Amino acid sequence: MTDNRPKMHGLLIDLDGTLYHGTHMIDGADKLISYLRDTKLPFRFVTNNSAASPEDVAERLLKMGIPAAAEEVCTSAQAAAGYISGIRPGASVFVVGESGLTSAAREAGLTLTDEQPDFVLQGIDRKLTYERLTKAVRYIHGGAQYVLTNPDLLIPSGDGLIPGAGSIGAMLKAAGGKEPVLIGKPSPILMEYTLKSIGLAAEEAWVIGDNLATDIAFGEAAGCGTLLVLTGLTTAQNIDYYMEQAGCKPDVVCNHLEELRSYISDHREI
Repeated sequence: MTDNRPKMHGLLIDLDGTLYHGTHMIDGADKLISYLRDTKLPFRFVTNNSAASPEDVAERLLKMGIPAAAEEVCTSAQAAAGYISGIRPGASVFVVGESGLTSAAREAGLTLTDEQPDFVLQGIDRKLTYERLTKAVRYIHGGAQYVLTNPDLLIPSGDGLIPGAGSIGAMLKAAGGKEPVLIGKPSPILMEYTLKSIGLAAEEAWVIGDNLATDIAFGEAAGCGTLLVLTGLTTAQNIDYYMEQAGCKPDVVCNHLEELRSYISDHREI
């Protein structure tokens, strides 16, 4: 089924559930990334996480033993800030989020404000207050455009699942009465940002991840090759259920990262 797919010119790689679980590297992740570096196959780490900066993400990977550099990371926060600056350079934004989102906004030349913004820019915020939520709702009702970094309802933490940016977004959408512009996987906005970063057309890139509804749907919608690894959310036991729920199926399924590395070796563009 993949014989007629184009060769791999570059890879867009998910993180949590694909290369690590929490703070623990998945077996073979270090060898996989080292192989990509040694063979000079371009790649980007692509994450819906809006809380961490690219530098933070790279440092976290390095601490787990996975080779990484900040310029290899593409986050939903970067894509969101780039989207806003592309529409209105220097726009004022009210941020509901953490340091990764505020730093991305500043780097994109946006103006952070607590008063009458052009945009409400929302990601995960683990110190969110009711007062800040109230401001966001009032600004949306007052005409501010609403941008949501990613739709993840739940994310893993060291002691279990916690509400993600999508859960906060569900509340703002209900109270604000406005559909947000969605940035992260499976939105094409993060895809466009990442493809520009790596310098490839969609048909030259393959998306690798463990989640059908985000990673695989993300790649399929853009026209990328898609490769599902059974290292995280999706397993051999639940793959049929998640394919039905997501309404999509991957081009290739690999059971583990060693199998993935072997597949890339056989199908990469030389």
